Amino acid sequence: MASNENEKGADAARMKAEAEATDLAEEQGLLFADDVSPLPSDTGYRGPTACNAAGITYRQLDYWARTGLVEPSVRGAAGSGSQRLYSFRDILILKVVKRLLDAGISLQQIRTATAHLRERGTDDLTRVTLMSDGASVYECTSNDEVIDLLQGGQGVFGIAIGGVWREIEGTLAELPSERTAEQAAPSAGDELAARRAARQTG
Repeated sequence: MASNENEKGADAARMKAEAEATDLAEEQGLLFADDVSPLPSDTGYRGPTACNAAGITYRQLDYWARTGLVEPSVRGAAGSGSQRLYSFRDILILKVVKRLLDAGISLQQIRTATAHLRERGTDDLTRVTLMSDGASVYECTSNDEVIDLLQGGQGVFGIAIGGVWREIEGTLAELPSERTAEQAAPSAGDELAARRAARQTG
């Protein structure tokens, strides 16, 4: 009889802990939602725009590129005067790195986490929540895993990649991209060249 009551008490405590962990995860936006728009086409963003969207300094951006932590995938710096161009996905990883650094995660752990994120498919990224206890970084791909970590006391800090995705989208919508600069109205010279070409082919 007593063991039955003990089991009921343990079940109630487990359910309460799970409910608390779920509430905490929802509050922090760590659970998965499907309202993420598809990845923008690989438009390139210059360094200052990438810094602005990721919330980092240009010095950090430069150092991370030179040490291979986050390199620009659209265009690297090739000699003086050339501009690095970062993709949306690069900026997403830059912002994740910044959040992990702010949480006190070691650079070695961050390198492992970012290498892992880079290997994932793009669609997969929004289905990841990174959790950390300050020493290790855990990857969760389901709400149950997030809740289990929070219940176990391991996940004291979390980043929902989908949430970071939406933040960056909002910021980048107001910032210049390289492609929009190229698609600006053609100069008079360009227009003349286009007319000449049309006349020759026509």
